[in-house]
Amino acid sequence: MSSESDLTTRLEWLRAEIRRHDRLYYVLDNPEITDAEYDRLYRELQDLEAANPELITRDSPTQRVSGEPLAAFGQVEHREAMLSLANARNEEELLAWYARTLRLLEQAGAREDALTCVVEPKIDGLAVSLLYENGVLVSGATRGNGVVGEDVTQNLRTINSVPLSFSGDGAVPSLIEVRGEVYLPLSAFERLNEQRVASGEATFANPRNAAAGSLRQLDPRVTASRPLAAWFYAVGAAEGVGWRTHWELLEWLAARGFRINPHVKRVGTGDEITRACREWEERRSALDYDIDGAVVKVDDRQLQDILGAVAHDPRWAIAYKFAPSTAQTVLREIGINVGRTGVLTPYAVLDPVSVGGVTVSQATLHNEDDIRRKDLRVGDTVIVQRAGDVIPQVVAPMTTLRNGGERPFVMPDRCPVCGTVVVRVPGEVAVRCPNDDCPARLVERIKHFVGRSAMDIEGVGEKLVERLFGLGLVRDAADLYRLRYEDLITLEGFQDRSTRKVLEAIEQSKRRGFARVLFALGIPHVGGQTAELIVTRFPSMDALRQAGVDELAAIEGIGPVIAEAVVAYVADPRHQDLLGRLADAGVLMQSADDLAPTTADGGMGGPVRVGAETLAGKVFVLTGTLPTLTREAATSLIRAAGGRVAGSVSRRTDYVVAGESPGSKLRKATELGVAVIDEDRLLALAAAGARASAGA
Repeated sequence: MSSESDLTTRLEWLRAEIRRHDRLYYVLDNPEITDAEYDRLYRELQDLEAANPELITRDSPTQRVSGEPLAAFGQVEHREAMLSLANARNEEELLAWYARTLRLLEQAGAREDALTCVVEPKIDGLAVSLLYENGVLVSGATRGNGVVGEDVTQNLRTINSVPLSFSGDGAVPSLIEVRGEVYLPLSAFERLNEQRVASGEATFANPRNAAAGSLRQLDPRVTASRPLAAWFYAVGAAEGVGWRTHWELLEWLAARGFRINPHVKRVGTGDEITRACREWEERRSALDYDIDGAVVKVDDRQLQDILGAVAHDPRWAIAYKFAPSTAQTVLREIGINVGRTGVLTPYAVLDPVSVGGVTVSQATLHNEDDIRRKDLRVGDTVIVQRAGDVIPQVVAPMTTLRNGGERPFVMPDRCPVCGTVVVRVPGEVAVRCPNDDCPARLVERIKHFVGRSAMDIEGVGEKLVERLFGLGLVRDAADLYRLRYEDLITLEGFQDRSTRKVLEAIEQSKRRGFARVLFALGIPHVGGQTAELIVTRFPSMDALRQAGVDELAAIEGIGPVIAEAVVAYVADPRHQDLLGRLADAGVLMQSADDLAPTTADGGMGGPVRVGAETLAGKVFVLTGTLPTLTREAATSLIRAAGGRVAGSVSRRTDYVVAGESPGSKLRKATELGVAVIDEDRLLALAAAGARASAGA
C-alpha cells in the first residue's frame, strides 16, 4: 500500500464488502460470488490485519471467534424483560384470544372493528437478546429467567447470521436490544449426530438441545464449529428509535442485516389469523428448522402498550401450539409417586421411544379415573404424545393389538412408601396418603421449599434433599437452617468450596421475603401470585395469624377456599412449631413495617405521598438487584396493587425502584426528574395502600 490512508481505506472496503456478501449468503440466501472469490477477499483481510494488528476493529468479520475458553458464564440483566407467551392449543382458543383482545381495547377506549396482526413461526430454539450500542454488538445473552440471562457474547459472535454491527438510513440508535432465536438446522443436526456417532460421542436428542448445548460452550471455538443460525423477531429496550407497527420494526431490522423469516405474514381478521397458522403447520414438515407453533402479535405498537401484560405474558401476543408429535410403545408398568400433599399419582413406565425427537421412557397418567376412562392396562401397546412438546402423556391403548396377557391397573389401598391406608375425599378424584409423617411427603415438601420459585436455595437440589433426608440430617424445612459445615463436608462429592457455597445459599435464602416464605410452605391452593396478594394485605406472619377467613376471602383473587386453607395451616400446632423454628433461624417473616403513615420519605428520590390509591395507575420501572424481592416478586406486588411495570424510563414513569448496581435506568430517572425509591419504600407503599383500602 502506498500510504496508511490507502491501507485504512482498503481495510474498510474489505470489511464492508465481506459483510455485504455475508448478508447476501446467510440472510438473503442470494450469493453474488463463488466461495473461492469470497475466500480470496477474506484471506486478504486476514493478511492485512495480521500485518497491521493495531488496525483491527472489534466488528471485523475476522473477529467472530475469540481464542481463549471461558472459565464460566457471567450473568446479564436484560434492559427490558423477555416475556413468555400464553398458549392457544386449538383454533377456538386462538379466536377467543382475538375476541378478548378486541374487547379489552374497547374497554380501554380504543375500539377496533378488526385487528391487524403479524403471524410468525415459533422457532424451537434458544431465545437470545443482543445488545448493540451505536450499532456495534457489545453483549449477547440467553433468555434465562426473562430478567437475567447467561452472557454468551463470544459464542453469539461466531454465528454468521448475527450481525457484529449494523448501519442504515437514518440515525443509528445509541442503544437497542434485538431479540431472536438461535437454532440448529435439521440437516446440520443430522450431520452433527452422524459425526458424534463416528467419534464415539453421545448423540443429541433433538435440534433444540443441540442448539442450546452448542451456544452454551465455554470454548467459542466449539460453538463456531457447529452451523448455528438465527432468526430475529423483536426488540427490547431501544433509545433514539421507534416504530409505529411491529411490521415496520421487522422491516427496519431486515434493512440492517438482521435475518427475518421470509414467510412472516400480516393479516387483518380472525379467520385470516387461523388460516395463516394452518399454513405454518402445513409447511412444518418441509422446513429445515423445527417450529412448534406460530406466534400471533398485534401489529400496532400503541395498541400493544394499551393492552400491556399479565403475569409474565403480554396480552398483545399469543403462541398457537401445533398438534404434538405421537409414537407407539409398550406400557410395561404403572408406578406411583407420592406428592407433598399426599396425592398418589400414577405414571407410565414405557419401552423407550422417540417422540418428537426426544427419547421418552415415562409418561404421566394423571389419576386412577383417567386410567379407567382410557382402559389402559399393563402390557398394552399405547399411543404416547408430548403435550405441548414438553410433558409426555399416554393418550390411548391400541386395543386391537391385545393378546389377553394385559393386566388392568388397581390403585393400591395403602401408601406404597409408608403403608398407611389411603383415602379419597368425596368429590375429589385424587387418592391421598393421610400420613403427615410419610417420608415421601416430607421429602417432597422440602424439595418444594428449596425450589427456584420458592426459597431458591442454589445448590440444594432434589438429589441432595433426598440424601440429607435419608441420612437423618433434615426432616423439614427448618432443619436446613441447622446444617453445619461438618454435616456436609463428609458427603460424597462435597469439597470445602461446595460446602461453603451451599451454606451461604441457605443463609441468603433467609431474606427472600414473606411472600416467598408463604409460597414455600406449601399451603394448599397458595401459589406464588396468591402469596403475594395475601402479603399486600397481611405483610407479616404475626398479622396473618390474626386474620380470619372472612378477612382473607375479602382480598381480590383469594376467596373462601384459599382463605380456609391458610387459616387452617397457621392454626395447626405442627405448623406453628415449624414457623417458630424458621423464625428462630432468622428467616424473614415480614415484608414491611407495620406503621401506616400518611406521608413517607421517598428514600433516594425525595418525599413520596402515601394514600389508599398509592400504586393504582402508577408506572414503575425496576432496576438493579433488590435486597429480598426477586424481579418477578416485585412486579407481581406492583401489579396486585394496581400499578404497572414498564421496561424503560420515560416521562410517563412515576417511580424507579432501584436496587444494587442499578445501571442506566437510574441515570435516566435522574435526568428526567423521576422519583427513585428503594425496596423498603415500595413495600411500605404497597402495604399502606392495602391497609387504607381495607379501612375505607
